[in-house]
Amino acid sequence: MAVLFSTLTACANGPAAKNLEQSLAADPKLQTNSGVFGKTKNQEISTAPTVQLPVDFPKNIPLYPNAKLAEVKPAHNSENTTENKIFTRWQSSDPSNFITSFYRSEFKNQNWQVLQQPKDDVEGAFEVNKNDLLLKVEIKPKSITNPAPNQPQTATELIIEYTSNNVVTTQPHINTNSATVIQPGDPQFVGPVSPDINPNVNVVKQPIIREVEKSASQEFNDLNKITPEWRKQIQDLATLGVLSIESKSINNNSPATNNQFEPDKIITRREYARWLVAANNVMYANNPAKKIRLASASTQPTFRDVLPKDPDFPAIQGLAEAGLIPSSLSGDTTAVLFRPDAPLTRENLLMWKVPLDTRQALPAANLEAVKQTWGFQDTEKIDPKALRAILADFQNAEQSNIRRVFGYTTLFQPKKAVTRAEAAAALSYFGLLSEGMSTTEALKLKG
Repeated sequence: MAVLFSTLTACANGPAAKNLEQSLAADPKLQTNSGVFGKTKNQEISTAPTVQLPVDFPKNIPLYPNAKLAEVKPAHNSENTTENKIFTRWQSSDPSNFITSFYRSEFKNQNWQVLQQPKDDVEGAFEVNKNDLLLKVEIKPKSITNPAPNQPQTATELIIEYTSNNVVTTQPHINTNSATVIQPGDPQFVGPVSPDINPNVNVVKQPIIREVEKSASQEFNDLNKITPEWRKQIQDLATLGVLSIESKSINNNSPATNNQFEPDKIITRREYARWLVAANNVMYANNPAKKIRLASASTQPTFRDVLPKDPDFPAIQGLAEAGLIPSSLSGDTTAVLFRPDAPLTRENLLMWKVPLDTRQALPAANLEAVKQTWGFQDTEKIDPKALRAILADFQNAEQSNIRRVFGYTTLFQPKKAVTRAEAAAALSYFGLLSEGMSTTEALKLKG
């Protein structure tokens, strides 16, 4: 060491000393790159916009702690209508069963009314209600195709959609001097008014919307896509004006101008309800005792998500008033939502249609009775509410809806969505085998 020290001292100002000093000095790159051991001095600033919750997002909606908000948008935007219906999409790296368990516990502990919940903890949707707030939480497990190192191979997408039942219909640009503006308190004012709405906001009288009972012939240019044995029946229904693709209102009395029937498209619950009422009433045009009465706009709505302003309210409310669909009127206290835009399932089709075939009380039924008659391998998957209709349908032999629409099958697949063509085929015949009404006979009556 003494020798080395003497050498360095002697050569302190020489070229060799300079070279040795540079070789032992710290890497100059580390002076501007401290990202490994500390904060980066020249850290890039992200310009991507941050997604934020709406300022009026209800505070009582439970949020999963380890979920990141990815998107916020209105879930529905009707013309001239203000609806507090918001769609939010979240992403989480946690397994879906963790999230499902979290919400199952939160909804129970916070006393939410559970209208629907997943059958398992893997995926599914909660539909809950509390203090006039309708909430849907959908949990979707996702697979990551190219995960980064140390990244989980699965993730979960979370959809939170909420709707306030306090809805006010307003015009965005209202002339305060206009005679059409009707204030709250006026005898002609149509409510309701949300308690948190500014009373100084001008509210426009909601036009009364009704279903037009008189049918008009329709023409579709894609009926050649329908299976041959259904083609004539569905063409007859179109001629009878049953298969409206869009809702009708007082301001739109004509059937849909869309000339595409789209037979393979999934039919919604609202569309089928509209077709069911129209088909039944046109089939029995000369028999008022068998018609379904349409509800008026002044009727107290049975379902929280189908209000009088909805163009399909007369048909859907009419079915509820007649006891043809489950509702609080029929004693089902859990059926407070109709879910009009959800897909129609096979068991829904049977539950709503069969009572209009039999025109009498449905027989008592259980899983074993349905399994012995139909021989379905998946009978246990059928909703108990649908068992009676499915058993009664068996008694209609070859004119049963199941045989006419689904053919021979040992799997009923009760939760499978129904297509427009299948729904129309079911509506092409009403009644029992011995005394029914077909589209051919309905056309003769129409003249």
